[in-house]
This record gives sequence, C-alpha cells and structure tokens, in this order.
Amino acid sequence: MFDVLIIGCGVVGAALAYELSKHELSVCVLEKENDVAVGTTKANSAILHSGYDPKPGTLMARLNVESVPLTKEICRKLDVPCKNIGSLTVAFSEDDMETVKRLYERGVKNGVPGLEIIGQEELRRKEPHISPEALGALWAPSAAIISPWELCLAMAQTAVRNGTELYLDSEVTEIKKKGESFIVKTSSGVYEARNIVNCAGVFSDKVHAMIAEPCFKILPHSGEYFLLDKCEGDKANTVIFQCPGEDTKGILVSPTVHGNLIVGPDNAAVKAGDLSVDAKRLQGIKETARKSVPDIGFGENIRNFAGIRAVTDIDDFIIGETEVQGFYDVAGIKSPGLSAAAAIGVYVKNMLEASGVPMRRKKSFVDERHVTRFNELTAEEKREAVEKNPLYGRVICRCETVTEGEIVDCIHAPIPPCSIDGVKRRVGAGMGRCQGGFCSPRVLEILARELGRDPMEIEKDKKGTYILTGRTKGEQA
Repeated sequence: MFDVLIIGCGVVGAALAYELSKHELSVCVLEKENDVAVGTTKANSAILHSGYDPKPGTLMARLNVESVPLTKEICRKLDVPCKNIGSLTVAFSEDDMETVKRLYERGVKNGVPGLEIIGQEELRRKEPHISPEALGALWAPSAAIISPWELCLAMAQTAVRNGTELYLDSEVTEIKKKGESFIVKTSSGVYEARNIVNCAGVFSDKVHAMIAEPCFKILPHSGEYFLLDKCEGDKANTVIFQCPGEDTKGILVSPTVHGNLIVGPDNAAVKAGDLSVDAKRLQGIKETARKSVPDIGFGENIRNFAGIRAVTDIDDFIIGETEVQGFYDVAGIKSPGLSAAAAIGVYVKNMLEASGVPMRRKKSFVDERHVTRFNELTAEEKREAVEKNPLYGRVICRCETVTEGEIVDCIHAPIPPCSIDGVKRRVGAGMGRCQGGFCSPRVLEILARELGRDPMEIEKDKKGTYILTGRTKGEQA
C-alpha cells in the first residue's frame, strides 16, 4: 500500500516524486517505458522560459514564473547543466514591435523579472549574427537553457535514493477504486495506493478515463528540430525567438548546454507517438529560422528529431483532484511544461497535503548529486581521476570525450540505463557529430558486461529496438 502512486516519469512526474521524497511517505512511480525521460522530456527546445508568454491569471503563467528559480536551484544542487543566458523575442516590423510591447506588459503582470525592450543597437551587441532586418526585441534575462533529460533523471534518482520506488516497463492497463484506495493493474504487476497522480503526458486522457468520466482530450502536436554541430554553436548567444503566433511560440534559434545549436520547432497535429520528421516541414523551419539568423550553416546538421506536445482542448494546465476522491490529474502540460515542472511538483504536493496526506519532513533527506564529466575537468583533475580509476583513461566516445569510467558510473547509479540511448542521456556518449557511429558498439559491450546481460538483449532505446540479430561469424575455439 503506497500513500501516493505517480503514473509517468517524465520531468513532471519526476519533479513530483522528488518533492514528495522529502517527506515521510511511501511513494511509487510507474513508467510504461524502459527508462525515465523518454517521452516529451527528451525531445523539446530545452528552454526555461521566463514566463511572459502565458496569459495572466493562468496556472501556466503562475507556475512558469515560480518554477524558473526553483529549477535553477535544483540544477545547482543536483549537478544538472543549466546556463542563464536570457532570451530575445525579435521584432521584424512595426506590428511585431507592438507585439513585443504587449508581451512586455503581459510579462510584467505575470511577475517576470528584468524584462526590457531593446533597440537595434543593443540587439546587435547581444547577437552579432542577428538579421539586419531586426528592429528590436524583448529581453528576458531570467530565461535559461538546460538539459531536460538530465534534470528529469537527477530528480528521479534523488527520489529513489530517498526511498521512492520506481517501476519501469509498467504500463497501466486498469484502475479500480477499492474502498479508500486504488488497485492499479500494470504490465509488470498490481499496485495499491491511497492516492494516484496522473502524469502520463500525451496518454493522460486515457489514464484519466480508466477511473473518471472524460473531461478533456489530448490533441498531440509535434514539433520538428534541427540539431547542428558545435561549430555552429556561436551563431546565437541567447535564446532567439520570433514573435509568437496564435498556436506557437515561433521558430527559435538557441545554443544548447552541450555547445550545439538547436533550431525549431514547427507545430502540426499528429497521432500520439508519431515522432517522424518530414522534409517539407524541415525546409519550412530552415527558411523561417534564417529570417532571424541568416548565416546558419544547416550543412552542419547532425540530427533531426521531433517531440510531442500534450496539447488539450483546454488552454491551460489541467491540475487538480477529479470527482474520484484521491485521483489527481496533472495533464495538458505543454510548453512551458519543462519550465514549470519544479513548481508543479510543489503545487501538487501542497494539494495532497491540503486533502489530508500528512507531510512530515524527513530529517535525513539527501539533496545533492555529483556527476563526473571528464571533458570538463582540468588537466590535474583528469590525472587524479585516472589514478583513482583507470577506466577514466579510456575514451569511448571521441566526439564528446566520454570515458569508460563515466559510463560504468552511470550504470551503477540509481536508475541504471538498460539501452545505448539510456547511456547517451546520462553521460553524452553518442551525442556528437558521428551520433554514436563509432562508440555505440563499445557502449553495448560495456552495458552487457556491467549488467550481466547477453549483448543480443541490449536495445538501442525503447523496448524492442534491438541492434544485434545474430552472429555473422562463429565463436573461435
């Protein structure tokens, strides 16, 4: 019997688990995939929005603005890459300048700190590669870039370290009310809990309908992206937005915390789970992005990908207890969902406490994490690391200078990876120019060795994405 059962371990589910793990509660997280952060959390713009875009008075506006400083503090404590570089919403016409003024006023109402409307001279000082047609911009200094999957993993690992139970490969198939508790059937077994929080992302409407009358519908929309090599990373110093439209914040150009340049996304309705990319859509992104930064070298593209937004027929986050007592929805967490996740965790924790769930703070809560990133160490620190553990002297991923020591560390940490992309999300092996072309076989070998598994069982990413199908040569005698 768990006090709280969370369905879904994307960044929102992880943020709630992290917050609840600070208290004397029995908490369980069910995730249908074989790892955390493999849905919307791993495929988005990786931005902490400042909060000027949501309509004043909405949960989006409130939780976005509250969450940004909370998230930065979590990143500091849990060693998650985060850079406070600010954002610019660029105007290319007088009509755009009027939009910038409206966004400024909205941001002031939302409580966004430090907003400023700047002119051409200051804009070009901040962004030398900006289009000469740009007239001015809204400067939002609190915006930041982040590694979203590392944030999710860090919060989930910390929750597990503090007693939360995480069950992967556990797709929820049925929920029934039994007295004052719930019986939850999954692909991995049956669980019982007094309270359930539905953080199932693009599937949250289906989970909701297992126990309560339907009251919202997820309308999945995808956004496609370019990820450019590090040689293009200096084309933007800040997050560069164009003025938003009715259904999108517009195409952005932004550096990433890993030194690349990300460009996108567009916006199109799709079926849940459709992560395909389309040449025509990508061409549209390319043409639109060059309106902001004309000299982007798209020939340096190393990957295209798509992410899914959990858009609903309600223009706000859907957070609250349903008509079924003890069952809570955290749904429709589209952009700025990543930005708001930390505050959503606090908000739902307070909601549970108000409903009668006792929140007694733990005296021994572990609220820190350290990750060894070999390529960020000084020469002396690298020597010391290799002396202590020779595996740090073996470079596996040449593009990102990721060592065997880092890979082994992540395999033996809370929530170990079971796939090649699971290692990639934890330590960056395979994120470079060759996209794992050279290091993937070695990563597979290390995973099989450290986990004691047959190499044939190691997957590329999600369940069923096997790489090896059989031997091409017989074993030597």
